[in-house]
Amino acid sequence: MRRSILMAAFLCTAGVSSASAQSLLDPHPLAGVVDELRFGLHAYNVHGAMLPFLVNEWQITEVRSLSFDVLFVSPDIDAFRWIGSPRPEIGTTINLGGKENLLHAGLTWQLPIFDTPIYLEGTFGAAIHDGALTGAAAPTKNFGCRVNFYERFGIGANLSDNVTATVTYEHTSNNNYCEANDGLSNFGVRLGWKF
Repeated sequence: MRRSILMAAFLCTAGVSSASAQSLLDPHPLAGVVDELRFGLHAYNVHGAMLPFLVNEWQITEVRSLSFDVLFVSPDIDAFRWIGSPRPEIGTTINLGGKENLLHAGLTWQLPIFDTPIYLEGTFGAAIHDGALTGAAAPTKNFGCRVNFYERFGIGANLSDNVTATVTYEHTSNNNYCEANDGLSNFGVRLGWKF
């Protein structure tokens, strides 16, 4: 009798575990939480300014930075709907040439261009870096603050239901709130996979 109860309990547990595993993997394990994963390749420090308009002054010489971003589903709450339903995001930009690396978090807004696959995008948040605050010799940056503002502007396209490509200009600086304020701007392409 005891053996039968244990066997029945085991079979029920196995069935529940199997159903749970299937529900986690079907259709996507991150659906409902993560909206998009992005990987990118970027030119390091193309300009010091926050806005990307002075293209004639850009210096695209070091294409050595990689990025990884996680964009979450916009929370279904009034506060987020009121500000345009941005997606919370976290990410990192890693420089393979031994220069400064960023870890950032923020909110990303996306605006479709009419009834086309093309969109405009903007992100605002904060970034922490591993560079110098002050006293570093050029070309090393003096960021002034350990945590700075983070902005990203982009134009992209939905290449399919699941794949995106976004040309981005990301910038971090402190708006002269600290002793030094060397801005850092990276320019590149981020490829995304939407869930």
